[in-house]
Amino acid sequence: MTAKPHLGGRGRRIIIAVAIILAVICVAVLVIYFHPLRPVPPPPPPFPPVTPLPTTPVVPPEVPGPTIVVAASDSSPVSKARADVRCDGTDDQRDIQSAFDALPPSGGTVTLTEGTFNCAGSIYPRTNTMLQGEGPDATYLKFSRNGRLNVSQESVTLYNFYVEGTGYSDTETDRWLGVITLYASHAKVLAVEGTADASTQAVFLLLHDPSIYAPTLKDVEFVNCKAVDTGTYGFLHNAWGTANKVITDVRYENCAAINCGRYGAFNQWVTGFDFAELNDIEGLRVKNCYAEGNLESGFHFEWDPEKRDCILENCISKNNGQKPYPTTPDFKDYFGCGYYAPRGDITFIDCYSEGNSRHGFYATNGGKLYNCVDRGVGAGKTDYRIIQPASFYAAPTRSVAPSLVLENCSSIDSNGYGLQIDLASDVWIRNFHLENPAGIDGKATNLGGSHGGPLANSVINIYASGDRAETLIWARNNENVEYSGQIVSDAAKPFVIEGDRTRKVRIKDMEIVSASLAPYTNGVVLTNTVPAGAVTFENVAVVPGGR
Repeated sequence: MTAKPHLGGRGRRIIIAVAIILAVICVAVLVIYFHPLRPVPPPPPPFPPVTPLPTTPVVPPEVPGPTIVVAASDSSPVSKARADVRCDGTDDQRDIQSAFDALPPSGGTVTLTEGTFNCAGSIYPRTNTMLQGEGPDATYLKFSRNGRLNVSQESVTLYNFYVEGTGYSDTETDRWLGVITLYASHAKVLAVEGTADASTQAVFLLLHDPSIYAPTLKDVEFVNCKAVDTGTYGFLHNAWGTANKVITDVRYENCAAINCGRYGAFNQWVTGFDFAELNDIEGLRVKNCYAEGNLESGFHFEWDPEKRDCILENCISKNNGQKPYPTTPDFKDYFGCGYYAPRGDITFIDCYSEGNSRHGFYATNGGKLYNCVDRGVGAGKTDYRIIQPASFYAAPTRSVAPSLVLENCSSIDSNGYGLQIDLASDVWIRNFHLENPAGIDGKATNLGGSHGGPLANSVINIYASGDRAETLIWARNNENVEYSGQIVSDAAKPFVIEGDRTRKVRIKDMEIVSASLAPYTNGVVLTNTVPAGAVTFENVAVVPGGR
């Protein structure tokens, strides 16, 4: 007779422990199956400031050499007593120019006291000199009859005064200049504010004109400068001729362009800042700058010039595109952007856009945006049949890889699309937040649809929410594109894919939180134009919930 095996106390404890472990595993599997773990979406990007940062007073450079003091006709008796030159209020540019001409060849400073200097002609600072006032609210230079402040020699500093230019003649050359026109390198414009009427092209103009200054124009700095309530461009870069058209190493800090062209305009395309009109631009740095209420774009680069190594950081662009929407489809050149930056190596860091009429950010073929936010694009307009606003727009964008990078960016309360990308390849989008978009024709995004596509070879990670649009993600004719993220909406069709050119689209790790859709379906609508097998799903599901 065979004896039964005898389990000691230790054996029984082992069996009990194994049974408990197996039971825990079974329970965990059942919980995960019936109540899958919901991924926690990453937080939205930090919100940039919506008002300009406090301006730190600028410290002018030390300019070796003597100082000559020039008093205005309406300066105080104390200022006139200490002045070396006293103006009489007529053709004051002659007295200011005589002060510059009296400085030694090594340079020096011309100081303008408080008061108004009436200049019916131009002033030409010499090399290694500084023209300084006693503040933009104290020292005024009023230019008329083609009078300007022309910097055509190197190493000139302009500091601490206000300029105004009006009544320029309509001659072919003169009208294309600025109240302050900078031709030469190594210039500094510090704490200078100004305005102009519509008879000249800009308040501040950086111009390469080889007939005046042949070398490459470089190393120019604007700090604490403003152009306000102008009839023309606030800050403009340009180049004449074909040689040395690249302008390099230009820096802006704490500068503002407000209401440029809003109440009368030099032409129909007046912008706040235009960094590349006919010139190429390289090594541009724009930090803590502000554009608001301008006729066209707040910050602008024209399409054709080359743009290399340009960085805009912590800038704000609000309520630009003040001119009316076009009323016919054959319109020409309506920009209306907070930031218009096509076809270039242009980076935006912590920039904010609000209430701009057409696009918050327009960036293609090399654009990189980090921690940028658009709010309320298309505000103030009602008819979106001709102009369809979008917070972030890119089309076409396919000539470089990556052609567009959006990382930690947000569209909030768009009156049109939150995201519009077409004729595109190699687009990288990570942690894009789309909040409460109104959409166009029921679509909150337009990915490959506006021009027929495709959107190809791209990765889109998006977190979308809102019920104003029927569809939060609309993808048409996508090829080799991967989507992930989360949609929180009770919309009937939160994610729609269509187009007979759809190929190799992967929906992966996508959660749709909805109170109206059937739980544990995938919630993605494929129209009958999508070829069989063109879209695959991995870890995609509707989960109960809602807004």
